[in-house]
Amino acid sequence: MLSRANSVRDYRIFEEYAFFMVGIAQQLRITKEFELHGRFYAVDSTTIDLCMSVFNWAKFRSTKSGVKIHTQIDIVTEIPVFYRITNAIVHDINAMDWLRYEPNACYVFDRGYFDLSRLYIIHISMAFFIIREKFSPKYEIVDGEDILDGADGVFFDQTIRFTSKRNKENYPGVIRRIVFYAQDLHRTFTYYTNNFDLPAKHIALLYRYRWQVELFFKWIKQHLRVKSFWGESENAVRIQIHVAIITYCLIGIIEKKLQLNRPIIQVMRILGSGLLLKENMLDLFFHPALEKEKKADQQLNIDFDYD
Repeated sequence: MLSRANSVRDYRIFEEYAFFMVGIAQQLRITKEFELHGRFYAVDSTTIDLCMSVFNWAKFRSTKSGVKIHTQIDIVTEIPVFYRITNAIVHDINAMDWLRYEPNACYVFDRGYFDLSRLYIIHISMAFFIIREKFSPKYEIVDGEDILDGADGVFFDQTIRFTSKRNKENYPGVIRRIVFYAQDLHRTFTYYTNNFDLPAKHIALLYRYRWQVELFFKWIKQHLRVKSFWGESENAVRIQIHVAIITYCLIGIIEKKLQLNRPIIQVMRILGSGLLLKENMLDLFFHPALEKEKKADQQLNIDFDYD
């Protein structure tokens, strides 16, 4: 019954309402301090695999189908301010053409988005980007040649210019290159950014906060059931994803209005595990056993102040 209904309902009604809820949640969860110091977004995508024999309209590879959700999530408010649903075959880089870059905002990308011409568009739009190195391009050092002492895990903080013909054409300006050693992972990462004001350690930390969008993908799949669809048509799949986004935003709004001071993901987890309990639902968020978990989440916060 539900499958048949979702096949004829116009998904655009749900899409419009989802973005309406995104606007409410974003406006409610943003703070005055955050407005003063700019905005930080993580951009990534997730692929939802589908059975090719059932969802043949979303052919991805020779043996399976799939859809992809391209998402821009606000790192601080945890709200997906932009998303687009496509067939899984659409490359992540295409999402960079759909975004509207806000002046002075910072966009954090995985290395799968490493495209110098598109990154330069962000630069001339007066916005900032942080991205992990995908390959080892040839460059010359303009400033910061000396190796740092490794304090805060920063080994290099250089201003460079690309030297190969194609890279120079795609990104004709200078760019900042940071080499950072993550002690907890025992790995070295190289980042590129056009932000020359933030300390190098904050650039590295902001990139780590890109995992906010990964957590969003993980929990929305597990808790909002977007991997099990109530319908086989493209329309039905789109409706269910939009409904999942609406639900996520509703939880974000509730968290803020009740002043729970917890990440949305944690609120979802508590709600999911307490549905069959007889206790007052609100009391679950202030249970002594959860205080340790709350403090652990708070330790992940970093200072987003440009100063």
